[in-house]
Formats: sequence, structure tokens, C-alpha cells
Amino acid sequence: MDKSMDVYAAYCVDEDIRLKSSSGGMITILAEHVLDQGGVVYGVAMSDDCYAAEFIRVTDRNGLEKIRGSKYLQAKVGDTFRRVKEDLESGRTVLFTGTGCQVNGVKAYLGKSYEKLYCVDVICHGAPSPELWREYVEFREREYSSKVTYVSFRCKDDKDWNGFNMKEIDANDKVVYISRHVDPYFSLFVSNLPLRPSCYECLAKKLKQSDLTVADFWGIDDVEPEMNDNKGVSLVIVRTEKGKELFSAVSKELVLKSVSYEDGVRSNKSEYQSYPKPPKREAFFKDMRQMPFEKLSQKYLKVPLKVKIKKVIKAVLIKTPYGKNRWGGTVIKHSDYYLCFVMRKNHAERDTDTI
Repeated sequence: MDKSMDVYAAYCVDEDIRLKSSSGGMITILAEHVLDQGGVVYGVAMSDDCYAAEFIRVTDRNGLEKIRGSKYLQAKVGDTFRRVKEDLESGRTVLFTGTGCQVNGVKAYLGKSYEKLYCVDVICHGAPSPELWREYVEFREREYSSKVTYVSFRCKDDKDWNGFNMKEIDANDKVVYISRHVDPYFSLFVSNLPLRPSCYECLAKKLKQSDLTVADFWGIDDVEPEMNDNKGVSLVIVRTEKGKELFSAVSKELVLKSVSYEDGVRSNKSEYQSYPKPPKREAFFKDMRQMPFEKLSQKYLKVPLKVKIKKVIKAVLIKTPYGKNRWGGTVIKHSDYYLCFVMRKNHAERDTDTI
């Protein structure tokens, strides 16, 4: 690994973009620049039914809302690589954003270098099963007797990188906030049980073909504490001359500090290290195809009673009234990021095709 690369802590000056992003808003700023030059952007969005994540092609700023923010599941690639090639062959500038393996995939498909192709990868913990995600969403829909119409994995409505506030939405909709510490999907994700087989020995961590790498700058308080106002800070690793050119083009829209590679990745080991395969992975997938989500999560997320009690006590201590929403209900402030769902009542019958 070349540790002489330029590495930065950065966040965008535009606070609205920053608060709508998982960390510091880097993908949006880079994408806006490419779009303003007449280029196109490829990134991952949630499907309309929220049952899957998929690559989409964006041609204007309005479309960036869909690809903004983390999606913690494997995304459908579809015909994206072919469309990227068609855009490049027609002379358009293309910004491709995805995980390291997706960047390597599009490079392998293209088979040659393109001057107008810019690739940005996000540091990846691993890609959970899309089948598990769908089972989870259907579980939530049964629980709330509503249709999920919107998902945010990393919401910052409370202007808090590690917390949240209540969304203001249409009165016909319901917002549900779930802490990652108690959410079963998040818990299964970080247990590493539902990851793809290749994620346990990720080749993309050894072969980096992106121009820029972005991620949350975890551990920023130990490196550049004055950068952390708790609204999100990005880690940016510049890997190529093209990456340096692109980053320089947007630098005036950023607050940034140069850091060493070692400081940048010290708390972000997924940049260079895969998680080991859990011994129960095969059993987990076998059960996933036979058990409802509720029973599956109960079986694989058994927590000792002492730990449960500690979590409950901690949750009670950190939940404090934060204000009132527009309907007069109390808004609760939590201490960490979470899943946010928007649920709609009286929804039409949903598509039951499996992923």
C-alpha cells in the first residue's frame, strides 16, 4: 500500500448537503462538479419499493438526492457497466461511485482506460445479502401495518453526525427512527454473518483502482478535533493524478485538512482489512431461507441478560426530551446513528417477486 498518497479530512461548506449526507458530503460535491461539466454520474439508490438497492444513471442535480447517503446492502448492477461504456464512447465525462469491487468490476468490463472516467469508491465493511434486507423490510411493514416508502440508513435530522431529530413530513405519513444498537438488521450486519463470501477475503482491498476513496472519518477527534462539529467529516484518499485533478476542482467548496494515511485509516480498518468469516455463516444462510426474519434474528442475536439490562439502562439515560414536533409530540434525541423509515398507511398490494 502506497502510504505517500494525499489524504484529507474534509466536509462541504454547504450545510444542507452535508446534513443530507452520511458524512461530509463529498460524493454530492464531486457529482455536482461533473454534472456541471455536462457529464453523467452513476451511483446507488434505493428502489422505489425500498426492497433493494440498485445503480442508477444521474444527469442533473435533482437526481443526486437518490444516490446520497449510505446503503448497507448489495446493490443490483444490471446494465450499468454497458451504459457507462456507451457514455464514455460518446465522449461524455462519467463519474462512477460504488464499492471497491464495483469500481474494479467496471474497469474490468471496459477493458481499457478512458480519460473521461473518474471512479470514486467508498470504504466498505462488506455487502450484506439483499435477500436479508427484503425480509427485514417486510418484517417492519408487518410490524407497523404500513408500506415503507423511504429509508435512510444514516439520518442527521438533528444536525448530529451521531444522532437524530424528528422529520417533518406529510400528516398522512409516519416516521420511525431506530437506533443501530437495537435494530436487528444493523446488528446482523456488524456480526458479519450476512456478508457475501468474497467479502471475507476482499480482493478490492488489495487492488485499488479508484481515483478517490471516501469514507466517514472515524477517529477524527484524535487527529483533527477542531474539524468535528458533529455534522459529519469525510476521509478522502487521493490515489491518482486524475483523482487529484478532480479533488482540486472542488476544493474551494470544502473545509479540509491534510492528514497522514496512518492517521486517516487508524479507525477505519476496512480500508485495508477484511472481516473474518463467522463459523456460523452457512447455518445462518440456511436458516434465512427457512425462518421468518423475527425468528432468525432471535436465534442469531442472543444477548446475555446482563448485557440487555445494561443496554436498556443506557438507552433510558441517553434519551431525553428534545422538543416538540409540529403535531405536539415529544421528539427524542439519541446518541448514535440509526435507521429511519417513512411508513405509509393503506398502501396498495405490493409486488411479491423475490430478489
